[in-house]
Amino acid sequence: MKKSRTYDIVTIAIVAALYVILTMTPGLSAISYGPVQFRVSEMLNFTAFFNKKYIIAVTIGCMISNFLSFTWVDVIVGGLSTLIFLSLGLFLFERFKGQYFWNGQLNKAFLFFAIFFSISMFTIALELKFVAGAPFFVTWLTLGLGEFASLLVGAFVMDKLGKRVDLSR
Repeated sequence: MKKSRTYDIVTIAIVAALYVILTMTPGLSAISYGPVQFRVSEMLNFTAFFNKKYIIAVTIGCMISNFLSFTWVDVIVGGLSTLIFLSLGLFLFERFKGQYFWNGQLNKAFLFFAIFFSISMFTIALELKFVAGAPFFVTWLTLGLGEFASLLVGAFVMDKLGKRVDLSR
């Protein structure tokens, strides 16, 4: 069956909307912003390992979430950071996708990506230093740890989901 452009646009919109919902839902929104955050929606980064079109979906979802709660600076910095580091992370680690640690429990690509993307939080730490006066290194550490934790949970969830649902479409 041939996929249509409309199907791609709709699936991108659905993933972007899921990102916004998982970021903005009351309770989750309290831990999704600021120098200490655990963004549940970040698990959707792993959808890009199944289909590259989801890079756009996650970037749009991030930009909308940042627009709804912080500043235009965060829309631009957070959006560009997501686009660049998600694309780069996919390029660097996609070749490990079929390899696992711990008897098939943790996808190597997802773990390597989680570490890489957590380190990339320096961009958001810099933004918060200039916009909110937050201390850079402490903010980078807390953002990186929160990002790593959310991506590690997401690595397990998305890998298991990807085995049950065709996320490559």
